[in-house]
Amino acid sequence: MHQIAETYVRLALAVGQHDSNYVDAYYGPSDWQAEAQAQPLPLPTILERCQSLLELINEAQTPSSDPIDHLRKQSLTKQIAAMTSRVEHLSGAHKTFDQESAELYDAVDTGHGDEFYAEVLSNLEPVLGGSGDLARRYESFRSQFYVPKEKLETVFQTAIDAAREKTKQHVEMPLDENFRIEYVSEQVWGAYNWYKGQAHSLIQVNTDFPLSIERALHLACHEGYPGHHVYNALLERDLARGRNWIEFTIYPLFSPQSLIAEGTAEYGVDLSFPKQERLDFEKQILFPLAGLDSSRVEEYFYVLELIDKLGYSSNDAARRYLDGERSRSETIDWLVTYSLSTPKRAEQRVRFIEQNRSYVITYNVGRDMVQSYIEKRGSTLDERWKVFVDLLSTPRVASSLV
Repeated sequence: MHQIAETYVRLALAVGQHDSNYVDAYYGPSDWQAEAQAQPLPLPTILERCQSLLELINEAQTPSSDPIDHLRKQSLTKQIAAMTSRVEHLSGAHKTFDQESAELYDAVDTGHGDEFYAEVLSNLEPVLGGSGDLARRYESFRSQFYVPKEKLETVFQTAIDAAREKTKQHVEMPLDENFRIEYVSEQVWGAYNWYKGQAHSLIQVNTDFPLSIERALHLACHEGYPGHHVYNALLERDLARGRNWIEFTIYPLFSPQSLIAEGTAEYGVDLSFPKQERLDFEKQILFPLAGLDSSRVEEYFYVLELIDKLGYSSNDAARRYLDGERSRSETIDWLVTYSLSTPKRAEQRVRFIEQNRSYVITYNVGRDMVQSYIEKRGSTLDERWKVFVDLLSTPRVASSLV
């Protein structure tokens, strides 16, 4: 299995020479990366080797009866299959949105019709009040809860500190784990965790748009604790280093690993801060730090609960756009109507879709799958944390969340 894993890592590095977004993190042997850069393989060669490797692992025997060895083989098989699919895409193959998501992320979004979003919007109408365009009314409401630029670093760092404290009550982290924060612009995402190895990350926050107050704690949990930073640190410590499983020294973005990464990062927000604790923390700490009216916390988060259901709109917009059912401009207009985005935010979302395609499902479909898996196995908060930590530190794909 080790030889298969090594070949997989080398092939993933080769794919990265054709797709700059493919390798999200790598902390394996530096000479392998140098070799991939110095002697780039053509796509047909990579595809042929991927297909051969997939045949090889399908024929390979699981090395032991230990359940984690079975999970390893299942995970590596899915990762290799996803790499094969991505190379086919880079080679010009056309696949439907659902076919692509199944091959890359081991999951498919069932989709929601326009009537689903229309019902959510109708429930928002009386809550937002006023008259006229609902998207504009929501943006006007939301703008009252933006974090002033001069207070952004303080608010976000406070959120990070709180998320770290919560996580360390349940997760034994590497002693030297850490990260640094950068504020950037002109990106298609809101924030990003670049894992550097040795339990260190770079977290970047995009300042193209104002940060609404709830996003501070959300991003702190999602990108940091107990999200991406913790996930990568545990995989490195427990699998890449602890078991010498070389495949975990690389993280291909367009792979089943991403659904677990994004799903646990999204679920980790509510796990760390259950509803009442979240409201108390926002009211007592973050709202005052940002200079916002703490008396409106409940009002604001009630609206956000309704808005959350509109998050699936990115999946449906992406499916129809990438499958050729809607033009770019029609997709932007649809997002403005059904996700209550401003035109600029909708355009940014379309740029994200164009760059990352069916990756959009990893957030909400991933969260739903992770939530179902964990809450079936844990009824108390402590029990759910234990299942969550196990999920973060073992080789899992969507197919194993049963």
